[in-house]
Amino acid sequence: MADRVIEELDRDEALRLISSGGIGRIAYTSRFGPTVLPVNFTLYEGAILFRTAENGPLDEDLRTGIAGADYEVAFEIDDIDTGGAMGWSVLIQGPAHHVTGPEREDAFRACVEPWAPGIRELLVRIVPSRITGRRISLS
Repeated sequence: MADRVIEELDRDEALRLISSGGIGRIAYTSRFGPTVLPVNFTLYEGAILFRTAENGPLDEDLRTGIAGADYEVAFEIDDIDTGGAMGWSVLIQGPAHHVTGPEREDAFRACVEPWAPGIRELLVRIVPSRITGRRISLS
């Protein structure tokens, strides 16, 4: 479409776009191969924060078995207007880890209530090592 432009987003604009939280997709290599799952998230202290079930598939897949080790993931958030053929997407790459210790209580209060039913008491934080994004809009 000749009337559209693609704009690369800088880190600050990407973080502004996702600052209200919402639904994103975590991508990682599970026991069964590449996996992408939707989760509702909060942006908390510059990191992605979401809740999941302890000992559930996501919890088990993100455990390295090595104390203090992190699991590298990607997290994608977008807002698309399919009718107008416009929108934006933000990609966050970085380590995911379980939130424990003294920081857990504050993070738990800040985290969004999961949409998925059941007990979801495990907090997962993705600390961005790379943030990229693009926006498609009218020229």
